[in-house]
Amino acid sequence: MRPSRAYAIALRHFYLLRGSVARFLPLFAWVAIDMVLWGFMSRYLNSVAAAPGHDFVHTLLGAVLLWDFFTRVMQGVTMVFFEDVWSRNFLNVFATPLSISEYVGGLVLSSIATSVVGLAVMLLLASTVFGLTFAAYGVMFVPFLLVLFLFGIAIGIFGCAVVLRLGPASEWFVWPIPALISPFAGVFYPLATLPAWMQAVSRLLPPSYVFEGMRTLVSGGTFSGTALLWGGGLAVVQILLASAFFSRVHRYAVRTGLIARYSAESVS
Repeated sequence: MRPSRAYAIALRHFYLLRGSVARFLPLFAWVAIDMVLWGFMSRYLNSVAAAPGHDFVHTLLGAVLLWDFFTRVMQGVTMVFFEDVWSRNFLNVFATPLSISEYVGGLVLSSIATSVVGLAVMLLLASTVFGLTFAAYGVMFVPFLLVLFLFGIAIGIFGCAVVLRLGPASEWFVWPIPALISPFAGVFYPLATLPAWMQAVSRLLPPSYVFEGMRTLVSGGTFSGTALLWGGGLAVVQILLASAFFSRVHRYAVRTGLIARYSAESVS
């Protein structure tokens, strides 16, 4: 074994990291997210550990189920888009009379199909293996899912637009989005656990209203439907904004010729 050759491999990897933000970011982003998320969760668990009769199955496992549903919806949109990215099929797709609204609509339909399958599996396992009963959420369980679905569609469309604009290498910016949002959404702990500036960001995120409502219902409190309507309204607005952003990026890609030379280029 020659150390110089091993050093050459390591040096090559260093140059790749130095020249690509998409490769450099994961070196510390995941660690930071985990520390923030589990730090606030630990603080929350310490505050409720002494509370008699607190149901962690419905509070935590239910939160995992709902958050995974949101993630499946987002990935249902982006994965169909990434198939065109990986196969370099954009020029073929957009050379047809297909409109942007039709293309995005197809992404949404694909997401509905894949997310329903994932949700069915999660519901089956959670109820049969861990005894999670959805009576604790009542009829609000369906609106909870709807708000998360709408937000997942919005984030999925936004992620597709980012990759279309910056190139295939930027897909590494899309995968961490759910993890980046989760500390602000209060998935596993109340928003009151967060500092004031994080709570201000949370009010702009539809999932925060879902998980606050879920915890209120599980603890036997009364949840106002107005807050959930506000969250749903935010999600609809964000879908419109994401769709407008995707359309604008597409027009830029066509005007500059980016769509014709779309390949595994670096983020730029």
